[in-house]
Amino acid sequence: MTLKESALVAPDTAPLPQPAEEPHRATAWPVARTTAAEAGAAARAGRLGEGARGPLDVPLDVPLGAALGRVLAGPLLALTDLPSFDTSAMDGWAVAGAGPWTVREEGAVLAGHAPDAVLADGEAVRIATGARVPAGTTAVIRTEHSRTEPSRTERGDGAPGPLLHALREVRARQDIRPRGQECRAGDQLLPAGSAVTPAVLGLAAAAGYDALPVLPRPRVEILVLGDELLTAGLPHEGLIRDALGPMLGPWLEALGADVLATRRIGDDAEELYAAVTGSTADLLITTGGTAAGPVDHLHRVLDAAGATLLVDGVKVRPGHPMLLARLSGEDPRHLVGLPGNPLAAVSGLLTLAEPLLAALTGGAREPHRAPGVPVQDEVQGHPHDTRLVPVVRRADGAVPLHYNGPAMLRGIAAADGLAVVPPGGARPGQALEILGLPWPTAAGDVPAEGVCFT
Repeated sequence: MTLKESALVAPDTAPLPQPAEEPHRATAWPVARTTAAEAGAAARAGRLGEGARGPLDVPLDVPLGAALGRVLAGPLLALTDLPSFDTSAMDGWAVAGAGPWTVREEGAVLAGHAPDAVLADGEAVRIATGARVPAGTTAVIRTEHSRTEPSRTERGDGAPGPLLHALREVRARQDIRPRGQECRAGDQLLPAGSAVTPAVLGLAAAAGYDALPVLPRPRVEILVLGDELLTAGLPHEGLIRDALGPMLGPWLEALGADVLATRRIGDDAEELYAAVTGSTADLLITTGGTAAGPVDHLHRVLDAAGATLLVDGVKVRPGHPMLLARLSGEDPRHLVGLPGNPLAAVSGLLTLAEPLLAALTGGAREPHRAPGVPVQDEVQGHPHDTRLVPVVRRADGAVPLHYNGPAMLRGIAAADGLAVVPPGGARPGQALEILGLPWPTAAGDVPAEGVCFT
């Protein structure tokens, strides 16, 4: 069905609906974030509650090398004891019984090699860190805590082997990591919903995993709107480069999404309607068209598609005209409408898309937040709305960056977070919440000398 054919839309000859007489009331910024998180959680709960096995609910077995950043679909259970056998915690000597000990002539016991024989009382053998201790071992003596003396044979009295002496008291089982010290097979190492970090990958490998059961990533489709956008070359004749197309896909992937496609659509309501109603993505991201300009079609299209607006404008600068809608259909799906200005779009990502995606995957409701960082300089505020201002964090606080206008990316490109500035602004030394960015940053770095960002 096309936009014109929709029963919810008047034909071309009918006048467009007139704006309501009552002024539009935007949602407070904290409430908008909470609403987005609740929408994601409700969509996830709806799938699970109905017993459906939709694409977000069926675990995927992903090789360890590809699992970084994913979310565990179930608890991580140990497949083996850790350690799997008694191992030496130090380089030194495995000894049996009381000393001094006769050193066995065979070579050292090395990691990855099984010991050749049982140690008898009074015997010692060299051992490496991580090696399996021979049966009969009483303790491991560190190299630096021992000394050896030549054998009696070498001294001429006929007794075999050098003698090993301990330089300090030897306690039973010292410097031996016992089997199962860290966990036993079947123990829960991590609960379902845990993020897969590099440390989790190491733990999983140690526990015997070659692949991990993880939740599928939410499927996201990006619709970049506007006739004025170029995909290559220099701006000219009223045309500008598309900054959001190259930026949004990687940003959303860093937030844990599976970006299906980035599509470019002109200022055409019919084409936008077809894209919105024809998408199967869990989340649609649109850019531009959220305000009330002559070619801002998104509200009309959402109304025709039977969508429900959950957030229609947010009291935040930049990014005031962002929106969140629940799309119609059996499967719970959503659309986040970002403003067309680049930094305003970033504001929309952090306000609506990030908490929705986090909740949709069963993650934290309020990701990437660092409260209580003092701001070094005064930050001008909006009289009534929250401001999100790019900052660089240093050891003694956060430094606000210039080039923080709605259409600018120069500030956010140098930033490692966005300060949440309350209405009215912030004074020097005032602690502000910082929204982190979903990629590693070198905290404390500042833009290159001679570049005026602060």
